[in-house]
Amino acid sequence: MPDRPLTLVAVGILQRPDGHVLFAQRPPGKAYAGYWEFPGGKIEPGESDYAALVRELREELGVEVTAATAWLTQRHVYPHAFVELRFFRVTAWRGDVHPQEGQQVAWQTPGAYTVGPMLPALLTVESKVLSGLLATGAAGGGNGETGEGDGGA
Repeated sequence: MPDRPLTLVAVGILQRPDGHVLFAQRPPGKAYAGYWEFPGGKIEPGESDYAALVRELREELGVEVTAATAWLTQRHVYPHAFVELRFFRVTAWRGDVHPQEGQQVAWQTPGAYTVGPMLPALLTVESKVLSGLLATGAAGGGNGETGEGDGGA
């Protein structure tokens, strides 16, 4: 157990009906600047995981989550933080993705990622995130009825 407090983090994996998932590049000034991650952020005291997810994706990407399912939880020790990442599969949202913090974003095909480097928490042997996306592909949920501004396509 690390000698620092556990930070709870809500993480959104936006997934279009075609199976592509959204990665965001960490902006300058943040730990691991330039690394690619799934968007999200700290869960505030008294805030539910889902409420934090909705808030963070609105603040970071300018979208309003309308359908998300809790998926995986994973802990990781970074040199600067001990985090518990609570991943959600986000299958529907309102609005087009517009990065609000100057970060780059990229839609990627599970198993054929072209962005890098990725945050270390995604690459550990124990992490089931990237392999889980590959295993489930486009079957991650959602109704498949939405367009780009409404959750994908």
